[in-house]
Amino acid sequence: MQEKKSATEAYLDHVAFTVRDIAPHLAFFRDVLGMTVTKQDDGPDKPRQVWLLGGLQIVEDADFSGPEGRFAHLGLICADVPAAIIGARAHGGRPTEKGAHWIEMPDGLLLEFLPDSRNAVATVRNLDPRRS
Repeated sequence: MQEKKSATEAYLDHVAFTVRDIAPHLAFFRDVLGMTVTKQDDGPDKPRQVWLLGGLQIVEDADFSGPEGRFAHLGLICADVPAAIIGARAHGGRPTEKGAHWIEMPDGLLLEFLPDSRNAVATVRNLDPRRS
């Protein structure tokens, strides 16, 4: 299969999941896998969302009843966010109420397009351990 030239390059920055209670999940990822908190909202004692080193975002929703629907969105770092949005819309994506850099694809996949900084896209894409 021949690879088509893309409008921009990107990499997966984070995957967001919804859970009923953040505390036990946070303890597991921190204590077992060493994934420290890089960002959180609300207070440090009871955050509603946490972002962990390693690309995981955990979103607390007390009304969540899994396992279906647990996935929230993909956060993608893009070399050119406007080009990525144009490309997503050309593939059937549509804007959402979440903001200008959010697109929902036809099957419901929610994408968050984040801007590149410090040449991160090229750096991360060059770290692929499967390439020789």
